[in-house]
This record gives sequence, C-alpha cells and structure tokens, in this order.
Amino acid sequence: MGLIDKFKSGLNATRKKLSHEITRIFSGSPKLGEETLEELEFALIGADLGIGVTNRIVSAIKQAYEFQGSEGVNVITIARQEIVKVFDQSAEQLCREDGLTIISMVGVNGTGKTTTSAKLAHRLQLDGKTAMIAACDTFRAAAVEQTKQWGQRLNVPVIAGSYGADPASVAHDAVAAAQARNLDYLIIDTAGRLHTKSNLMAELEKLHRVVGRQMPDAPQEVLLVVDGTTGMNALNQAREFHKTVPLTGLVITKLDGTSKGGMVVAIQDELRLPIKFVGLGEQADDLQPFDPSQFAEALFPR
Repeated sequence: MGLIDKFKSGLNATRKKLSHEITRIFSGSPKLGEETLEELEFALIGADLGIGVTNRIVSAIKQAYEFQGSEGVNVITIARQEIVKVFDQSAEQLCREDGLTIISMVGVNGTGKTTTSAKLAHRLQLDGKTAMIAACDTFRAAAVEQTKQWGQRLNVPVIAGSYGADPASVAHDAVAAAQARNLDYLIIDTAGRLHTKSNLMAELEKLHRVVGRQMPDAPQEVLLVVDGTTGMNALNQAREFHKTVPLTGLVITKLDGTSKGGMVVAIQDELRLPIKFVGLGEQADDLQPFDPSQFAEALFPR
C-alpha cells in the first residue's frame, strides 16, 4: 500500500464525515446564504479543524462564490488548498547530528509512546540507521517488558532498568551505551504524565538535564506523542508540554478510525510545530512521515 493510500485508509472516518456533511450542505440551493455558511462552519469545526482554519476555508469559499457564482466552484478543492497552506511545504525531517542523535518521546498516558518509539526505531533501521531504545517508563506496570518485547520483535536493542528505577539514571546509562556502540539514534521512551502535574513535569525536565550534561544540546528532538482520537484536547497537551520542555515536533497516533483527524491542522495552525510522523495503524510500518499535500488529499479527495 502506497503512502497516499495509507493516509486515505487511516483518515477514512474523518473523510467520510466531512464529505457527507459538505455534500449535504451544498446539494441543495446553489445560493451561498448565511445558513449554508453556518452549517459548513459546524461541519469543519466538528472535524476539529479549529476556528482559525475553519474561518479561512469559509472565507475562501465565500470569495470564490462572489467572483464565480456557483458554477465552477469546487468546495472540496478550496478546502484542500487552504489546509495545505497551513503547513510549511518544506519536509520536516528528523534531526541528524554527527555521532549520536537523541530523541525524547513525551506525552500523556495512553497515547502510544512505547509502541511509537519501537516503530520509529524500526523505521530508522529500514533507512539504514542504527537505533536503540531507552526504556525510561519505569513506573507503569509491565512498561519495561513491553519495550523489551517490541525490541525483540523488531530487532532493536533496548536499555532498561528495574521497575521503579530513576528514569534519569536509565537515560544516563542508555546514552553511555549508545555512544559506546557508535549508534546513530537513541530513542528515550519516557513515562506518560499529565501535563497538569507539576512534579511529573519537573521529573521530565530533570531527565533532559541529565542527558544534556552528557551531550550538549541533547536531546536534539523532543517529540510529543498525541492521540488523534482526543481531538482538540491534544492541542491543550501540546501547549502545556511546549512550555515545560520545548518541543521540536509532534507524532499523531491512532488517526485510523477517528473522525477528529482535523486536529492535526489545528495544532499546526496555532503552535507552528512540525508534524513529523503520523500513526495510521497497528503494524510496525504504519508509522508514516507526515506529508501535508497527501494529508490534505486524504482529508478532501479530488
């Protein structure tokens, strides 16, 4: 399955909801009245595209009707074009340093950080890079075992401590091990934590300080993993994590099966944080690099 097909398959629920609503709204009167515009706004906001993006799409459609009338105006095409404008068209790749590059995976509980860490390590290996995972979620029951199982399944080395160990200490040992093996990437799988818990956020800051003392400017990547099914709650998470540990990008998981896929656009529009990867399924190769044009095509197909 090609990348665009994975996007279309993963965003099927969001696309169906949007397409159904837009077709219903515009299948009646060819006139573009206030009631029609209001219904369109509700449909776009309902897909969690956010107020700002919704207003720009509605404004562009209104302008097109004013200049062209109903003939020749394709609402889907206009919506797709406006979404693509939200994203920087230069592809956002992972940082790559000479020597070791450290990626810290952060986020709230249940977003799929451990699974995503393993999938990312697997993708890096497929690209010819060497990678290791540091199992720094030492508080969740069976989290370390889960990481080890993924490592065995995908042939990715894992550095882990005992249950309840200091996460910063595990990270310290992992950095030393990765450097000794001359690896390209170390992926630190941190524990899930609510962004509202100041003590847990302080612990995350400590882990990053420890890593930074071993390697200047590390971690070079801090990726927030957010669950696509949470909709606009993901935007609140991104805001708060970004205040504590400056983020370099996001990974959106569980986009397959959600009708709230528009939240990807809303996050990008407000925070201007690059979406580096999206999770579109359960398989090891279902973590895909984010492509704005293909995302917009999958959300609003031709």
